[in-house]
Amino acid sequence: MAASIESLLEEISSIEDPIEELQNLKTALLSIPVSALRDSVSGRRLDVIFSLLNTDDREQTELCVDILDRILKALSPVHLAQNCRVELQGGLTHPNETVKILALTQIGRMVDHPDAVTEILKNHDILREVIHCISGEKIAVAKEAIHSLSKLSHSKPGLDTLFRGDLLKDMKDVMATSDIVRYRIYELMVDISSVSAVSLGYCANSSFISQLLGELTGDDILIRATAIEMVTSLAHSQHGRQYLAQQGIMDKISNMIRGADTDPFSSLYLPGLVKFFGNLAIMDSPQQVCETYPAFQNKVFEMALDPDPAMIGVALDTLGLLGSTVEGKQVLQKTGEKFKAVLLRMNQLANSGATELRVRSLEAISQLLTLQPEQQTEDLLALTESWLHLLSNHPMDMICNISTQPFPELHCGALRIFTAIATQPWGQKLMISTPGFMEFIVDRSTGKTKEAKDAKFELVGALVSSSTAVDILGSQHYLRLKTYLREGPYYVSAVAAVSTEGAE
Repeated sequence: MAASIESLLEEISSIEDPIEELQNLKTALLSIPVSALRDSVSGRRLDVIFSLLNTDDREQTELCVDILDRILKALSPVHLAQNCRVELQGGLTHPNETVKILALTQIGRMVDHPDAVTEILKNHDILREVIHCISGEKIAVAKEAIHSLSKLSHSKPGLDTLFRGDLLKDMKDVMATSDIVRYRIYELMVDISSVSAVSLGYCANSSFISQLLGELTGDDILIRATAIEMVTSLAHSQHGRQYLAQQGIMDKISNMIRGADTDPFSSLYLPGLVKFFGNLAIMDSPQQVCETYPAFQNKVFEMALDPDPAMIGVALDTLGLLGSTVEGKQVLQKTGEKFKAVLLRMNQLANSGATELRVRSLEAISQLLTLQPEQQTEDLLALTESWLHLLSNHPMDMICNISTQPFPELHCGALRIFTAIATQPWGQKLMISTPGFMEFIVDRSTGKTKEAKDAKFELVGALVSSSTAVDILGSQHYLRLKTYLREGPYYVSAVAAVSTEGAE
């Protein structure tokens, strides 16, 4: 096969219209595993294929890209850095986006390799072209360029090359292209900053981060909303949160939430502000965040009761996030009547809201009711039980009714609530006392989709894993559940076909 690839390459180099031969070469390459290809192509010159990229014929270009993608994958990043650097650099300025993506992908492999990256760091021209790809029309090209450059932040030499030389000016020049490109550079800076406190320092010292933070209070509402998303990503790392706190950003965002009531355009950026604190609460401490920034918690409750579906959805997601932790559950419980009103609203939405809000409400309820076995203290069990009964006078009937509706996402959402209470003794008592419920659990005729079967299997697994299930449900039900678990989520019982025709 190696010989035929060699002959195809030679044939292609001497043909004016090589489409058919390129197709044959592609087929030949696809028939060989990449691992086997590595040995047979490492020394082969690829100039002929690279040269054929210089065409207006889209079919020829795409065939060359497919061929090069297959061959270059087989070559080591060091080999590429030493032998294909010039060709790949040429690919970065090619008018076809698939060629650019091919080049960027291979450069990404090189910057990710400790030996190959040293070759790339010496060549500022190739990195300059990668930076300019961020301003490209196609978002896929820009994303690949951002991905490749962010890998450089994993080493000090990479950071020095990007931020302590002529490439810094290139990044700032590219940034000035447009609002869209400016945010692509911010995305790159956030990616780099997330790696370590050192990499964050480089981005901050180069003024990129302070410029991003300044966008939070800019006049353009849409830009402000995008900036909040970026800052939320920056807060995902501990060093990022420490930096934001030092810059007074938490207080600034809290004040923006307070001032949202008097801003007619606040609905465009308010969800982002709430998501910021919701993420912050989960990563740090729900109690600390809610006590330090009460405007956040008050706004979440207010949004849950708001008629605007966009506000309700974010509030439901945030409440679910907060309530997924023990500390968050305790914070919500302390609010008393406020949270009771929100639970009633969740019940209303779960039963009669728009489908998307019903799904998000069911998800939030399941998160609020979930307790891991090690979290099941007497107080917390009493808390989750009381919350279920605050939702409805007949909560099991309510959830069962939702689970039987012909919408797979609602069916699965209801099953997740059952799974949440399945490991808690009071939940098991409710299940066994609800007529027909145990039969419903092991009935494989309900829920035909893969997602529904997986959700049902998870519920059965939660019950079987509970140490109290045998005593509360009884050995007969427990054995049926164990059988269901052993058979797997997609088990179909074999039904013998009975034929009367010709029977003896």
